[in-house]
Amino acid sequence: MSSTILIIEDEKDLLNTLDYGLRREGYATRCAGTGKQGLDLGFQEPPPDLILLDLMLPDISGIEVCRQFRQTERTRQTPVIILTAKAEEIDRVVGFEVGADDYVVKPFSTRELLLRIRAILRRRSVEEPMPERIEFGRLKVDTAAHRVWVDNTETQLTALEFRLLTTFLSRKGRVQTRDTLLNDVWSIHADVTTRTVDTHVKRLREKLGAAEDYIETIRGVGYRFRDRPDEGSA
Repeated sequence: MSSTILIIEDEKDLLNTLDYGLRREGYATRCAGTGKQGLDLGFQEPPPDLILLDLMLPDISGIEVCRQFRQTERTRQTPVIILTAKAEEIDRVVGFEVGADDYVVKPFSTRELLLRIRAILRRRSVEEPMPERIEFGRLKVDTAAHRVWVDNTETQLTALEFRLLTTFLSRKGRVQTRDTLLNDVWSIHADVTTRTVDTHVKRLREKLGAAEDYIETIRGVGYRFRDRPDEGSA
């Protein structure tokens, strides 16, 4: 069964080009020219396997559309690739903050976009699902609901911070370089710098509060999530 890709793009010519190119590659498509239409099509059953999302839409911003997809159970895990003419790093950071999996700056090569789509879909097909509930010392995580508690007090994480935390949890005791985290959390094609990793790890630690020491800095290499909650304690 072919993957279904939802295209949300208000430039009619680009929308038609993407629709034609994806169908030619064997994908099924749904097409929307506004944010509202895109949300309606995205919430249809079955949900799309991937979403291509323009930021500059005529009614609702692409950032808000992405945020709504991430707040809805049926589309929470659906990969989102942002398509935009905005090329500044801050724009990319905002996109990843609300849960985008990749960020492609216009104008772009259709062939390159297809490669990114294949890479994301292939990676998702081989990923082992995380347990729905994880308890690690002071930390409790509900992966299905995207909720986190520290000492039974809920802390609010962005979609990207949550993805960073669950990546650490799935690799307890293993050192993760900044490049590895960029590849696996921000996506292999994310055009951001390694200092972005440091910034987000710092924010994540601040939000984890009493559990912040579970994430250790390995000087000159990257980061490591403790193998056991009591590791390193006296």
